[in-house]
Amino acid sequence: MKQFNDEELKKKLTPDQYRILREKGTEAPFSGKFLNHKEDGMYNCAVCGAGLFDSKTKFDSGTGWPSFYDAAKSDAIDLREDTSHGMSRLEATCANCGSHLGHVFKDAHDQPTGTRYCINSACLGFVPSNENKNTPDAKEQV
Repeated sequence: MKQFNDEELKKKLTPDQYRILREKGTEAPFSGKFLNHKEDGMYNCAVCGAGLFDSKTKFDSGTGWPSFYDAAKSDAIDLREDTSHGMSRLEATCANCGSHLGHVFKDAHDQPTGTRYCINSACLGFVPSNENKNTPDAKEQV
């Protein structure tokens, strides 16, 4: 797993991104820049650039956060049990660098996998399809 120096990340990321990605925060619902984003391409980790989600798997869940029904690759996302705030859920983290992305729920019954990856926009970058070259395998932020 790629390790990043926290001081470098504090310079690279906005304070809100750092809070969400490194301190497991959550952005306010309906506030993220990728919530209504509809362009074709690849959503990448804002820390390391690894490809996380293909835009073809994005859907409107009505929850206020970008939602995807599948990861770009089976090994792109790590899932960890999260029992914070008195809840039991699965935390989604970037498999390449361990950054917090959001949570995963099995409540997307109208989607092909039945899974909803509920992801904070602040955790994502985006590469349009016409610029997307091997993005799911990318290991460094572009």
